[in-house]
Amino acid sequence: MRTQRLLVIAAAVLAGGLLLSACAPAQTANPDGTVSLRPALSGERRSLLLPGFGRLNYYADPRGTGRPLVLTHSVNAAASAYEMKPLWDSYAGTRPVYALEWPGFGSSARPDVTYTPELMASALRALVDELGEDVDVVSLSLGSEFVARAALQDSRIRTLALISPSGFGQPRGGTQRAAEEDGGAALYNRLNSVGDLLYGAIRTRPSIQYFLSRSFRGPVPGDVIDYSTETSRQPGAKYAPLYFISGRLFGADAYGDLYSKLNIPTLVLYDQDGFVSFDRLPLFAQKAGAKVVRIPDTDGLPQFEKLPEVRRALDTFWAEAK
Repeated sequence: MRTQRLLVIAAAVLAGGLLLSACAPAQTANPDGTVSLRPALSGERRSLLLPGFGRLNYYADPRGTGRPLVLTHSVNAAASAYEMKPLWDSYAGTRPVYALEWPGFGSSARPDVTYTPELMASALRALVDELGEDVDVVSLSLGSEFVARAALQDSRIRTLALISPSGFGQPRGGTQRAAEEDGGAALYNRLNSVGDLLYGAIRTRPSIQYFLSRSFRGPVPGDVIDYSTETSRQPGAKYAPLYFISGRLFGADAYGDLYSKLNIPTLVLYDQDGFVSFDRLPLFAQKAGAKVVRIPDTDGLPQFEKLPEVRRALDTFWAEAK
């Protein structure tokens, strides 16, 4: 289970003394307490107010023609829109492209609030409201569960493309589900009691590089490590990841509750992934409108290592979905 792996690595980092030696120098805070995080993507960084949460940031490049494309990143201790940079760079200028940064991640606000799958789904719906038109959505890993939830609630989400999505394993005892009967609340409370130490260990550069290496078949690009390290050091950066580590951001049965109920064209891109399983993907492939494409020799981030293959699959999917 990913939670156990994170705790083991955190303990190892602490025991090895890396918590102090690998931390980046202190950053200068803005008057409002935030720290300036350099843009993850080209284009304009915009904000909207998510009711009950606060500032939600997204990147915008409205050039080009066709239906707007919305990109959403994964969820982990150092997640941001930078994870979608290869796709952003590939499509920017050819069609309107937007990249959402989930609540608690990237340049979006990171308050000490309760982070839930419903909150994340509401963030995507808020962006669709802001755009005011139909969209295609491409999402990564756990973000796939959030966008599927939003798609079931908003008909303006016309297609989904899910890259190495979580939630296709078995509903109990899988790699992406908290073991507690309370949905991870007890585990979250235990983690939160040592949150500063735990997150401080997880966000060290060696730890970040280790977890990224689990998602790359080849060497991890240095720019990806650099940006992941920077975004993990923003004020409030620990709050949302603790909900992730405790399992509270995962659906109890994402396949049964979300994916199996989708009635819009949906593409799944996958291969190997050390953090998720795809036991029920063959069942999903039998659904009307579902398409499953394997991107060989990848480990969860094919947009970095096999961009031409990913783009070919996406373009074919969108052409067929019209």
